Formats: sequence, C-alpha cells, structure tokens
Amino acid sequence: MRIIVPVLPHISNHTDFDPLRLHPQIEFRFVPISEPLPPADLIILPGSKSVRSDLESLRAAGWDVAIKQHLRYGGKLIGICGGLQMLGRHIHDPLGIEGEAGSSAGLGLLELDTTLAAEKQLRNVRGNLLLEDAPVAGYEIHAGISTGAALQFPALQLEHGADGAISPDGQIFATYLHGLFESAAACSALLRWAGLREVQTPDYRARCEADLERLADAVESCLDTPRLRELFELGETQCVN
Repeated sequence: MRIIVPVLPHISNHTDFDPLRLHPQIEFRFVPISEPLPPADLIILPGSKSVRSDLESLRAAGWDVAIKQHLRYGGKLIGICGGLQMLGRHIHDPLGIEGEAGSSAGLGLLELDTTLAAEKQLRNVRGNLLLEDAPVAGYEIHAGISTGAALQFPALQLEHGADGAISPDGQIFATYLHGLFESAAACSALLRWAGLREVQTPDYRARCEADLERLADAVESCLDTPRLRELFELGETQCVN
C-alpha cells in the first residue's frame, strides 16, 4: 500500500507516522509540497503548528486540487488534528493564536468549522475506533474547537466523548487523536479501511520497548555508571524484586 504525507512548512507530530514507516506492507513517503502529488492509496494530512498558513501553502502548491482528484479516483484521505481542521469549511483565528487574526477557507471536504481558542486541549485518551471497534490510545494537543454536521458521524468514541468524523461516502477519516497508528488493532483496521487486504501489523509498542532496552544496554556497556551515580550523588543502585 502506498501512503504519503505532505511535508507542510509547519508540520508537527511527525512521529505519528513511525508505525507506518516500519510496516512491512507499506510504501511510506513524506513528500515535499513543492513536488507533484504522487500516486497513492492513502493521503494523510498531518498536524501543523500554523494551520491556516500551511493550508495556504498547500493550496498555492496545487495540492488542494490534486487531493480532490485523488478522492474522485477512489483514494482514501485521513486528517489528523490540524489536518482535520484543513478538511472543513472554515478555520477561524480571531485571537491571532497562530499568526495574523482572521479566517481562512478550508478544503470544504467535511461539513465542519474550526475556531482557535486561547485554552489548548491537552490530554491522554483511550477509546475505540468506530471502524471494527478497534481499541486505540493516544493524546490530544490542539487549540481548535470544531463544530458542524460532519461530527454527527464520528470516527472514534473516546473516554470523554465522540471524536472526529467519517465522511458519508466513507473515503475520509478525520480525528484530533495523535498516536492513531500505535495500536496494532487500530492500525490494522485503518489499513483495511484504506484497502489493504490480509493486514499483518507488527507490534509497534513492543518494538519501541525492545529498542529502548538495546539503547540502555549500549549506554551501560560504554559508560562508567557507578561513577556517574557518584558524581550526581544518587547513591548505590537499589535492586527491587
């Protein structure tokens, strides 16, 4: 499966895509928006530190037209956080939180509007995708509050309520949740939705733990850790059974 993520000028939370980059059944690419949109099965619009500015850059590069053509040919599209906001009708920033105060037209692919607020939403969350009821866990970090008819068809049910949207034609999936692909069950469900058959998703979290253990072993083998503990006055190492 070919998956691409546009490299926005203010892209954020790019680690969202590490599980996809490591997936053996996926050809994953970060693509600069200065390049033409290549053929893909799935496009993911990522988070952004300046959504209106990045949307303007995306539009100036012609990617708005290319994304709509991708959908007309049956491709799938995911928007995460700032990507969700771009998919709506309008983005309002009355307080100038991300730049000059004002409003911008979105891509108009979902019936929702977003207003940036002074207080940022920041929380760890758990819940389920409304695709295959797959369990998912991650975090939210965003200033935008989205409203509109599209949210009547949510993408996830989280502890604090429904999140995101799935388009009526089933081609667009939008969410505020970061870490969407770290759960093997959720990742597999999304890849099946995007058209990949016989999905074999590796355990990303187990891979991360194994890599951290390897890093710790390398540090321990190369550094004089008793001397470091002495320098930082940490005392003797305590063993806990």
